[in-house]
Amino acid sequence: MSITRLGLIAKPHASALAALVEAGEWLTAHGAHVVVADTEAAETGVPWPRVSRESIAEHVDAVIAFGGDGTLLAAASAVAHSSVNVPVIGVHLGHLGFLTEVRRPELTEALSAVLEGRTWTETRLLLEGRVERDGTVVHSHLALNDIVITRGPLSRMIELDVAVDGEFVCHVRADGLIVATATGSTAYNLSTGGPVMHPAVDAVLLTPIAPHTLTNRPLVLPASADILLHPHIDGPPADIVATFDGQIGVQLQGGDAVIIRRADRVLQLLRTTKRTHFDMLREKLNWGS
Repeated sequence: MSITRLGLIAKPHASALAALVEAGEWLTAHGAHVVVADTEAAETGVPWPRVSRESIAEHVDAVIAFGGDGTLLAAASAVAHSSVNVPVIGVHLGHLGFLTEVRRPELTEALSAVLEGRTWTETRLLLEGRVERDGTVVHSHLALNDIVITRGPLSRMIELDVAVDGEFVCHVRADGLIVATATGSTAYNLSTGGPVMHPAVDAVLLTPIAPHTLTNRPLVLPASADILLHPHIDGPPADIVATFDGQIGVQLQGGDAVIIRRADRVLQLLRTTKRTHFDMLREKLNWGS
């Protein structure tokens, strides 16, 4: 695939914005067409065309995200909810960074690889989550990492019923429940003691957060599973929320159902290095050190 039009988004931090400007200048000097998300363009004063982050995918061949995993998740959301399916590449300027492949010193080489076609894509599963209320869908959103049901500002135990493909699974008493993709297994799921899955595994994880019953363990399901969650909410104030990739939060009400299944589309991550998933795990998790 020929990539000549690049969309740039960045975390609102000096180092990320500086990397965005450097990349834009290098790309334009080498004949590429650059567009920038409008907030980042206003912050930096760059001369390139400005578009909303929500529509940036519709103007480019690929999107570059400068920051940490949160910035890449924001870029993934913008692409996933657009009418096109362009690949996303992450430049690591955050902390842990399981999704952002390119390190800061590798920026120029990575940009060169993109323009010269020395890249490949990895396809990642997306989850579609719908909140139904009185038989009507009141919210629908896609997630690359996870969809989480948890308390809002107060850390208290919640209760919810879990069904898979129409069959009752269990009643969960915990601080919350994570439904994660293999990509998201190294995110919130990992911090709660869930397993690490290779991103090529076609599966989803159900991981309780601090379960009241210690026999409630993470459960691996086929990615084709239809998951139905019924939180128990006994009147106001309803402070139970469904969050999508930590980016969007929806407050739930009594009687709401959260339905989660494999999305009809996927996300493409653009790769420019030979760094493997196991290289990343050894580096980020300090295996063997």
